[in-house]
Amino acid sequence: PDDTLRYTFKGSAGQSFGAFLAAGVSFRLEGDANDYFAKGLGGGRIVVVPPEGSSFVPEENIIVGNVALYGSTGGEAYIRGIAGERFAVRNSAARAVVEGIGDHGCEYMTGGTIVVIGQTGRNFAAGMSGGVAFIYEPHDTFNTRFNPEMASLEEVIAGSEDEAELLELLQNHQRHTGSPVAERILGDWDTSRGAFRKVMPEAFKLVLLERAEEAAAAGD
Repeated sequence: PDDTLRYTFKGSAGQSFGAFLAAGVSFRLEGDANDYFAKGLGGGRIVVVPPEGSSFVPEENIIVGNVALYGSTGGEAYIRGIAGERFAVRNSAARAVVEGIGDHGCEYMTGGTIVVIGQTGRNFAAGMSGGVAFIYEPHDTFNTRFNPEMASLEEVIAGSEDEAELLELLQNHQRHTGSPVAERILGDWDTSRGAFRKVMPEAFKLVLLERAEEAAAAGD
């Protein structure tokens, strides 16, 4: 079950912190981490927050390195701060919330759900064939950093399953990290929802359509 084993770490973690974490285990890091954070995450939960008493603004500073969540197959991650480049490359099932990322986010992603409530670098979603990402973009400039070759941008519709999952992840993020960014977004949700863009891979959209048609035919 969730939280069967809980560990809290303080300080600077090196490469591959939380790699291959299993279901039922929760890691909380009060500090920062290097590259390959949560590589191959298979289950459980990892939370990263700034050290107590730190003076920097988390959403303006990098707190985990490059290639976080590489090849992850499950679990959740909540990061109060910015991640480096190639966030969630080849992610196939993990869910995560982060407060900004560098270039090439969600590259070759095949599944899972990623929420970014801050700035993104260029070439987002290159080679992305599955899963979804929700990008908070109140200034409506994300399309200039998005790679449209294999995915498209959609709005988050009120009352949809997308909205329900997005709300769940944002609430989790605020609860686990105390994020003021998530708190502000949730505090004015009717406005905030309109500032989110859903990144939807075209291949995944076709799969979902085929499944819906098969389910409808079975029902007949």
